[in-house]
Parts: sequence; structure tokens; C-alpha cells
Amino acid sequence: MEDKKVIIYTCAKEIFSTKGFKDTNISEITKKAGMAVGTFYNYYPSKEKLFMEIFLDENAKLKQACFQSLDLEQSPMDVIGQMLELNVNGTKNNPILREWYNRNVFEKLEQMFREENGVESVDFLYDNFLELISLWQKQGKMRTDIDSKMIMMVFAAIINVDTHKEEIGIDYFPELLHLMTELIMASLMDCS
Repeated sequence: MEDKKVIIYTCAKEIFSTKGFKDTNISEITKKAGMAVGTFYNYYPSKEKLFMEIFLDENAKLKQACFQSLDLEQSPMDVIGQMLELNVNGTKNNPILREWYNRNVFEKLEQMFREENGVESVDFLYDNFLELISLWQKQGKMRTDIDSKMIMMVFAAIINVDTHKEEIGIDYFPELLHLMTELIMASLMDCS
């Protein structure tokens, strides 16, 4: 039984990667999987639910790869800058994760998923980053008057600014993101 779920998941991931969420349908997935449409519903209640499972798995893999490639001996400013750059590039290079930028699609999916699974289920930042911030605070490298969870939300806000680059202006965006990150990190590292 579990093998069928894996086959559906794998086929859906392949089709979502080539056609995107909006242009993929359940009958296409089941055809590729060699199963009846009814079989799909034995494992997933909807295309949206399956896509979010794939998206969250891909996002977790990206965050893990980003974190593992960080040089944690650098200053917090450099580590955060590197993490943000790795995350943005990894998202842009993964067709499943690129759907994050398709706000018409993703806002609806994310809202549905949050309602069913809670806010924590779409918290895309890892606990080990929270631990790293706490360590920097203990080492005096980062302000302690701001809760480490609030600092994580500041980083999440920086990442989410990327979804508004058209409104900000594509010409200004890369430099703005860098400058904004630099200013925020300078403030967070001001332990005087």
C-alpha cells in the first residue's frame, strides 16, 4: 500500500516540476503512476495537499543543505548573508520551490495548509538556526534585549521581501536586499 503512495508522490513531483502546480491535474498524475484516479484519493485528499507535502519536503532539504554548507566561524553578518543568498538561489533553482514566487497560487495553498496543520507546519526556518542565534547571544555577538524567536521572525521577513521585488523595482531589488540585510544585522549585532 505504501508503495503506491510513493509512486504517486514521485510522479506528481516530476509533473509539478515540469508543468507547475496550476497546470498539473490529478488524472495526469495517476496516468503517469499507472493507477486509477480513485487510488489517488486513498492517499491524498487533494492535489493541493500533495503539492504542499512535496513543497515542504523540498524546502526542508534546501534549508538543511544551506545550513550544512554555512561557515559558522564567520561573523553573524556573513553567516546570515550567506544563508539568505543560498536560500534565494536554491529556491530559484528548484521548480517546486519556485512556486513560492507565484503568489496567486501559493497564498491559497499556504492558507489552506495553515488552517489544517497550524502555523508551525509552514515555519520554514530550522530549529538549529534558532540555536545558533541563542549561541551568538550568549557569546555577545548579538543583542540579548531581543528574543531569539523575534530575531528569527526578522530573518523570515527579509526572506519574504523577495516576493515583493516587482513592487519594489527589479532594478533596485538585489542591492536593496543586501543593504537591508546589512542594516538589520548591524543593528542586531550592536551589543553596546
